Amino acid sequence: MLKVVAALVLIAAPASALAQAAQCSLPAGIARPKPDGPSEKEPRRVLPIGSYTLAISWSPQFCKTARGADSRFQCAGKGRFGFVLHGLWPDGHGKDWPQYCRPADLVPRQVLRDNLCTTPSVQLIQHEWAKHGTCMTTKPTLYFNQSRAFYQALRYPDMAALGRRETLTVGQFADAFARANKGLRADMLRVTTTRGGWLNEVWLCMDKAMQFTRCPGHQGGAPTSAALRIARGPDSATPARRSR
Repeated sequence: MLKVVAALVLIAAPASALAQAAQCSLPAGIARPKPDGPSEKEPRRVLPIGSYTLAISWSPQFCKTARGADSRFQCAGKGRFGFVLHGLWPDGHGKDWPQYCRPADLVPRQVLRDNLCTTPSVQLIQHEWAKHGTCMTTKPTLYFNQSRAFYQALRYPDMAALGRRETLTVGQFADAFARANKGLRADMLRVTTTRGGWLNEVWLCMDKAMQFTRCPGHQGGAPTSAALRIARGPDSATPARRSR
């Protein structure tokens, strides 16, 4: 694992973080997140890691209903986002996954700046580190460099063309997404939707070596035969939130 992290750190330079947004201009001041930790509903759970999930969100759909100050940068600022990084999640060997493995300090300001054009929410960045990152490494820099490297390696189908199709199924979208990424098959990803069949997130399944693999049956997601609708995104963005 440490060798994988070290290699990804070398290719995950913050300067390339803008690549996944049609436009992203960081604000002069970045708010500090609130602490995030386990609760009665979301308890601490220390389990062996058996696999991973890389989750990306379709920002135009999130912004249709988003409210509150934390979503302002993503949805009402100068940024124009397509797919954004939700997070890299460690999974267990069954339906349960490890979470909140260690107490989490606030994510350093520089780490927030390095990742805000990838995950455009300071509170989500804090949440992902506290809930998932603490189960993978002791340093938020390593966790987010690793997550960002996988995210920036993704390629995307023509989202505008898919969104204009009169009939589109989840399976057809998964096929198009897989074709855009070498080594990825449609059964290696799951598509989640909101009420009405709108595209919400894409979950990419990876094995313990962090290679794409067939998703387990319990992973969930919309049926491949279900109709899919795509909220209109930035005209020039192939790529562009939130919690598991």
